[in-house]
Amino acid sequence: MRKLFAAAVAVLAVPAVAAAQPIGMSETEQVAPAVPPILSAQGRAETENRILTERLEIVIPAIMRAEGIDLWLLVAREYFEEPVVASMLDAENMHARRRTILIFHDPGEGKPVERLTVSRYGLGGLFQPAWDPAKQPDQWQAAADIIAARNPAKIAVNISDLHQFADGMTVSQYDKFTAALPAALRPRIVSGEGLAIRWLETRTPAEMALYPAIERMAHAVIGEAFSRKVITPGVTTAEQVQWWYRDRLLQLGLDAWFHPSIAIQRAGAKGMLEGAEVIRPGDLLWTDFGITYLRLNTDTQHLAYVLKPGETEAPAGLRQGLANSNRVQDALLRQFAVGRSGNEALARARAEALAAGLDPSIYSHPIGLHGHGAGPSIGFWDNQNADPRGDAPIRANTAWSIELTSYAAVPEWGGQRVDFRAEENAFFDGKTVRFIDGRQTSLTLIPSAP
Repeated sequence: MRKLFAAAVAVLAVPAVAAAQPIGMSETEQVAPAVPPILSAQGRAETENRILTERLEIVIPAIMRAEGIDLWLLVAREYFEEPVVASMLDAENMHARRRTILIFHDPGEGKPVERLTVSRYGLGGLFQPAWDPAKQPDQWQAAADIIAARNPAKIAVNISDLHQFADGMTVSQYDKFTAALPAALRPRIVSGEGLAIRWLETRTPAEMALYPAIERMAHAVIGEAFSRKVITPGVTTAEQVQWWYRDRLLQLGLDAWFHPSIAIQRAGAKGMLEGAEVIRPGDLLWTDFGITYLRLNTDTQHLAYVLKPGETEAPAGLRQGLANSNRVQDALLRQFAVGRSGNEALARARAEALAAGLDPSIYSHPIGLHGHGAGPSIGFWDNQNADPRGDAPIRANTAWSIELTSYAAVPEWGGQRVDFRAEENAFFDGKTVRFIDGRQTSLTLIPSAP
């Protein structure tokens, strides 16, 4: 554990841009893999609690010291958990109870960070109970007394106009808190934005040991969806495949964090065809699909081609379109460097792709405890210029959805402009980026006949 902590501190302390390193960009995912074993409810709870314990012990001290914060106060109410508190509840405590107040205090001098809960209920032994209502009935006064006794230089609370993940302190709770806090300490209140983002975006070694199997689950389900097991050309609609996904996840005991997407591109048809549209031979299919398992999320977009009778492969123009998107992925991955902003990575990747004659649109994002996770954005589908949400630096030990598209005129479709969307999840360790379970480099082929 000491080695892990030291490694975390070293990574979080990197202040400058590190040079991008060569990337294993040739990784190709396994075609139609099997679904890995899925844990029982008890097994999941034990795993989630083990991971959470490690995160609290490793990540919290490192980010508090990196951000220069000696006390962090978090507040949530039952069924109204803010994102950070929700990620800190053990597997048996599914919700905050009444009002849950968490306090992290770093006493300095290398001493352990205190983890206190000012609430009526314990939290799986991960936080030390610090409130006796019989002695102090006022919960806010109890929290204020704890803070005053520690006399912190900075008191971080989650307030942020830019990042929803760091804006969990409501006006009512802030007013109650500041009213109870001694007047001399109120000027020490600062935004906990940096702490919230770094807590949520940082991936630990134990999480990354689990992530490949979780990604494999998503790839396996997509492989089933894009097969004759699910799709009968000329019969099955796009919407039916969407609901098949939802039913399949119910069977597996997995959760979708968004409703799956299925759309069709077809020679001679404009845009994406969805809903009740029947899938036909010659169609290019697109899916966007994500699951949540063991508190980690996936976000994947794949393409498939429905073979016409007599065809054994997709038209060359469609194959080239996916290859183009792979090249845009490569251009983006080359821009990952510690300390570089998401906006700079976007600009550099776009410049490289455009110089290569590609037509890219990049809209990549962090992933982890949330599907659209905390951390700097790298473009948006509706904004390929710099954005305030992309100003923050890329950090080591973060996971990413490499989400983008490229457009290409397909000769076999009369020069029709086709959208080749791609999305795979990757991990950046501070030096290299690797796809967690490979990436799609060839179109999935669906036979027109069994």
